[in-house]
Order: sequence, then C-alpha cells, then structure tokens
Amino acid sequence: MAPHRYTPSSSATVQSETTPGVYGEPYKFDPSFSGPVSRRSCTDILHCLIFTLVIVSYVALGIVAWLHGDPRKVIHPTDSYGQFCGQKGTSNARKPILFYFNILKCTNPAVLINLQCPTTQMCVSQCPDKFATYTEMQLQNKLSKSYWEYYRQFCKPGFNDPNKPASQVLRDEDCPSMIVPSRPFLRRCLPAFITLNGTVTVANRTRFKDALEMPRSVTELQHAAKGITGLVDTKELVMNIVEDYAKSWAWILIGLLISLAVSLVFILLLRFTAGLLLWTTIMAALLLLAYGMWYCSMVWSQLRYRQGSEVAILEVGLQTDLQIYLQLRQTWIIFLVTLGVIEASIFLMLIFLRRRVLMAITLLREASKAISYIMSTLFFPVITFFLLTICISYWGFIAIHLASSGEAIYKVMSPDVSCPYVNSTCNPETFNRTNISNSALCLGCKCLFAFYGGETSYHRHLFLLQLSNLLVFLWLVNFSLALEQCTLAGTFASYYWAKRKPQDIPSCPLFLSFNRAIRYHTGSLAFGALVLSVAQLVRIILEYLEQRLKCVDNTLSKFLLCCLKCCFWCLENLLRYMNRNAYIMVAIYGTNFCTSAREAFFLLMRNAVRVAVLDRLTDFLLFLGKVLIAGGVGVVAFFFFTNKIPVIQEEVPSLNCYWVPILTVVVGAYLIAHSFFSIYAMCVDTLFLCFCDDLERNDGSSDKPYFMSPELHKILGKSSQLR
Repeated sequence: MAPHRYTPSSSATVQSETTPGVYGEPYKFDPSFSGPVSRRSCTDILHCLIFTLVIVSYVALGIVAWLHGDPRKVIHPTDSYGQFCGQKGTSNARKPILFYFNILKCTNPAVLINLQCPTTQMCVSQCPDKFATYTEMQLQNKLSKSYWEYYRQFCKPGFNDPNKPASQVLRDEDCPSMIVPSRPFLRRCLPAFITLNGTVTVANRTRFKDALEMPRSVTELQHAAKGITGLVDTKELVMNIVEDYAKSWAWILIGLLISLAVSLVFILLLRFTAGLLLWTTIMAALLLLAYGMWYCSMVWSQLRYRQGSEVAILEVGLQTDLQIYLQLRQTWIIFLVTLGVIEASIFLMLIFLRRRVLMAITLLREASKAISYIMSTLFFPVITFFLLTICISYWGFIAIHLASSGEAIYKVMSPDVSCPYVNSTCNPETFNRTNISNSALCLGCKCLFAFYGGETSYHRHLFLLQLSNLLVFLWLVNFSLALEQCTLAGTFASYYWAKRKPQDIPSCPLFLSFNRAIRYHTGSLAFGALVLSVAQLVRIILEYLEQRLKCVDNTLSKFLLCCLKCCFWCLENLLRYMNRNAYIMVAIYGTNFCTSAREAFFLLMRNAVRVAVLDRLTDFLLFLGKVLIAGGVGVVAFFFFTNKIPVIQEEVPSLNCYWVPILTVVVGAYLIAHSFFSIYAMCVDTLFLCFCDDLERNDGSSDKPYFMSPELHKILGKSSQLR
C-alpha cells in the first residue's frame, strides 16, 4: 500500500511569520494524520542495493588486505635488508632497536622525499652509551679486546676483523664510522641530548671528531635527529604528559564520573525546572565569563611589573611549554578581549531577543517532557557509539594492512641529490656489481630498503584502495549518525503528534522508530550519508594537497585552495543541516530522501524567521549548558590540582604540568555533556519542525486543533482555540 501523504493546498490558512506562495505551499488539513505514518513502503531502493553491495565489497577488501598485509611492517622498525627488528623466530629477535650507521646523513633532503635515511641501518639489542670512532677502536683494541667486542655489536652480522683498514671498512660499510651516546626513541637510537647551562651536549661534549678526523659539533647531530623525528623536544613533552597521566588517571576518572552525574542531574532538572534552570545557566555563564575577565585583568596587572612580560607572542614562536605563554601580557589581553566579546554578545541577545529566548526555553521545556516520557532515548547513543567503534576499528584494520601490503622494495639512496639513479629500484644482493655503485655521479650511494610494495595490479592501485577505504569509512560513519537522527526523530515525533500525552504515545516508540528506519529507509539514510561523505572526502583531499604544496611558493595555488576549502566547508555544513531535517521528514512521513529534503527545505523557508532565531537560540542555550558543565567541572579540577582545596591537599599528586589533567577533564566533561545534549538537540529540532508543520496544518479551531502543548501555545500568544 502506498504511504500516507499530505497534499498542498493554496486555500490553507498560513500563520504569521510564513511566506506562502514563495517556498512551496502549506499543507491541507488531514483529520486522520496523528504522527509518524505507520503504513509506508521502502524508499530509495536503488541506493539501498548499492549500499549493501558496497558493504559486501568492503568486507571483501578487508579480507584481501588481511591476506596481503602484515601489520608488523608498520609496528616494527625495518633494517636496510627489510628485516623486522625484534621479530620473534628471526636473528633479530633480541634486537628490537634500529641503529643508524651514520646519522649525520639523515640531514639530507632525500629524507623528506624518500622517507628513508640514506645510510645503512641495523637492528641492535641496545644503543651505544659512549663516544668512539672506528679508528679509536683499532688503537684501543691493541690494549684490550673488550673495545672491539663492544664496538662489533653495532657492525654488520658476521663481520669480525678489527684490523681491516678503516678506509675499506667505511667503503664497504661493515661498521659505523663512529658511535655516539644514544637512547631509544620510537625504537630507534637517537643521540642522548642533554642541556647544560643552556648548551646542548652529548655526554658533556659539544664537539668531537669522526672516523676521518673531521671536526663535528653536537648541533649537527641534533639536526640529523630532527630529520628523523621532526622535533626531538617532543620526547620530553610526551614523557612528561605520560607521567602526569600515570599519576593523575584516577582523579581524571573521578572528574569524568562527576561530569556524567552532573549531566544526568541537569537533564532530570530540566524536566521540572526548565525555565529556572536555563535562566540560571545563562546567569551562571555570564558570572563565569565575568570572573574570567576579572581574573585575566588581575594577572595582566601583575605582569605589568614583571620584566620580559611585554614580549609579543609572535616573537616567542612555537613552544612546547605552555607556561611560557602564560608569562606574557599579550596572552592575557587576548583572553580578556575574547571573554568580553562573548559576554557582550550574550547581553545583546538577552536585550533584543527576549521573546525569542522565552520561546526557546518553552521549546526546551517541551523537549524535556518528551525525553522524560521516553527515557530510553538517553541510552540510544550507546548503540551509535558501538557502531562508530566498529567503523573506526575496521577502517584502521584495512588501512594498516593495505599500508603493509607487498614485498620489500629497495631503492638507490645517495647523499648527493644530483645522482641520476636516486629513487630507482635496485637489488641489494647484486648492487655492488652494477655500474651505479661505481658511478662518479653517485659516490656513496647505497641500495637500501625503501618500503613494501609490488608490481601487481593490486599493489599499483593501493592508493586508490586507501582512498576507497576512506570514502566507505566516511559513508558508514555518516550512516550510523543518520540512523540515530532518524530513529530519534521518529520517536519524538510520536510524542508531538499524540493528542493526549502520554496516553496516546505508542508503546516502545524508540524500537518502533528504529525498526521503521532500518526496514523502510536504509536507502534514504545511505543516500544522504553518501552525499555528505563525498563533500567530506573532497575537503580531506584539499587538506592533503595543501600540505603537499606548502613548500611551493605559488600564491595563486594557495589562494585557490583556500577558496575551495572555504566553499566545501560551507557546503558540508549546509548538507549536514539539510540532511538532519530531511531525516526528520523521512521519519514522520516515510517519503524518499529527495522529497523529504525538498519539503523540509520549503517548510523551513516558509518559517525563515523562526529558523534564523528560535532554532539557533535553542542550540545556543544547549551549548551554554554544555559549557557550564564542562567549565564547572574544570574549575573544580583547577582548584584541586593547584592545591587550593585545603581539605584534600595531601591527596593531590605532584605533576610536571597541572594543565594536562585539567584539560583532559574539561574536554572529557564537554564530550560527555555533548552526548546527552545531542539527544536534546535532536528532540528540539524534531519538535520545531513538527511545530512549524502544526501551524500550517491547523488553525487552533475545534475542527483543526493544534497538537502543540498549552505552554507552547501560550508563549506564542495565540488566541485561537486549542484542541
């Protein structure tokens, strides 16, 4: 049987703030309409079939990637022969760390191009802990064999000739020309830098000589190390953060549990004291902002008399220690101005949009009633979280296995970037007998492991497979979110269109709505999710291109990329908003995606004033609630970790940076509050769309009564008769 449908009529009475005849026509009264259509048929069947086929293909891709890939190639470092360091059952089982023969070559630009350091790399059991060159070792070996025994563990396996001339050893790269005190970082031996009196040293030395008696500085080692890790300073930062988490994880967990309890209490209080609680939230947000402004001004006034605080942030540059920025007056001025602008914006909103704020509060009160009657909706995000976890895990599984597919590929690496054979494929077993190794243009070139790949059609299209993996991942994530939105929309629509609340609300409305969404509208949800996913994929590709073109000094290309990024950001947000309203119409009327999107758009345009003000105000009030919960828990965490609560000062752990647990608690509290308030947001959007539809369908007379609640009717100031 065809789905129940409403038809437009130009004779219908349109309420205030609508614009009939411009964006479609309002709806004709249908006395049989009482909520989400129960008799409906499948929509967007073609897209449902395509979506099913894509999921089957995605499973097949995972199987193929699993057969060809090996995650150990990503997890374990690989030596110059393509062997894993630390792999059990091999000669490197007890050698989990990668050692670079000549780390100074890692400063070569080829590192950025080939992502590989052009020097021999060996797996070792431990990093060297002393300075030594091969020449020094030969001299010391005449006095004691122990020097050679220590040095040989960093040479090629099987090499045991300490008397071999140094020139030949360096030519054949049997042993490193020198070793420096190092520490394992990301399972790689990197120089152990220590700062003494502001000077970077290694083993208390700032200069040394290599095997060719050439003077070298520790700064060269530092630049070489940065060629591998990017910023060596991040090691200390990461270690401090990990240490802080290890000391404070229990208190962080307590803070998150407190935020969970506060969020639940907030939602329960909204049911009975929505108006009071929301006005309290607004006032509390204003007071919190005022306190923040006062605190910023106090700190700024104290810094006026501190030498060095007048330095600009741009002059300081990027620093891993956040405390440096907090010692600058400019930082607190930025904080003060930002808080002042937010405070002024809220005041202006309250002054000029008083009636709209009252309407938004009434709409939120109505949403709290709907949620209180259908409490099971608060737990539906658990299902969404489960689906998203599966999507993310499977995407990561495929991405890692695709990245590790294939056999070891060896390429020519040369310190001289002008070598014509650089980056060409080679065979390490026969490389020394080729003309390339003896070429005058490629002195010092080596045949080293580059990556894992192959020459089959599968290996040649790995990039496209990764791109497909990303697209399907985005599609599945957006489909999971669309399923949640459509299910909740159908549930809350059942509440709005019930004549007697809660008597006429169907039993198990959440399950019924979920069943309708899966059974009839999988194709519509997949269609909307696909459109949004394509826009997101284009944005990701643009971000990737921007990163690749950063080193290119082309103002026009950068300008075009910036414009494209801006356009697709706007497009993505527009599609996300339209999809959300289209899913509401799908859940209520059972129409296909395009029809639902078109009629949702026309309905919103006919109520443009309400959409522009009322709907956005409710979002802003919910945002204030999330900020209040996160900010309140953050303030408590700040007082706790800064020893400002006398009762429990002895329990406070000693931390390197107290902002680590505080920011973790604040972000976690906001995400927890967001998970609960997202239900409210979906409820408000559904009720708002039903409210606009109700105004166009009915006029409040006895023949066409409103379905809206008396509270919402009262705040609208209608004099017409309610049902």
